[in-house]
Amino acid sequence: MRTFLVNVNGTQYEVAVEEIDGKTAPTVKPAQAAAPVAAPVAAPVAAPAPVAAAAGATVITAPMPGTILGVSVKEGEAVKAGQTIFVLEAMKMESDIVAPVAGTVRGITVAKGASVVAGGVLCSIQ
Repeated sequence: MRTFLVNVNGTQYEVAVEEIDGKTAPTVKPAQAAAPVAAPVAAPVAAPAPVAAAAGATVITAPMPGTILGVSVKEGEAVKAGQTIFVLEAMKMESDIVAPVAGTVRGITVAKGASVVAGGVLCSIQ
């Protein structure tokens, strides 16, 4: 048996390998396994600005993480239930985010090209 240190994606593993050519392998003193190296941590994503939703307002949130490809409404614009208000790209697919209720758009917190997290507030409708 021969012992090797193998590095896979920044983590070191001690691996014992048996030779099969019929010869006996020389005895190798096992090396101490190095401490695993911590993976780099991604910078935290800034939380979207909170929307001050008035009483009775419906808050529209992102159903999944993705990128906003289009904003079809403006602040103060009246919308109908079922009207497309945002287009979200997630996993290379475009999804329309529609107004669940009729009302006036308030507090848009995203713009075209913005990345959003699942449950992130997009706007409110009052």
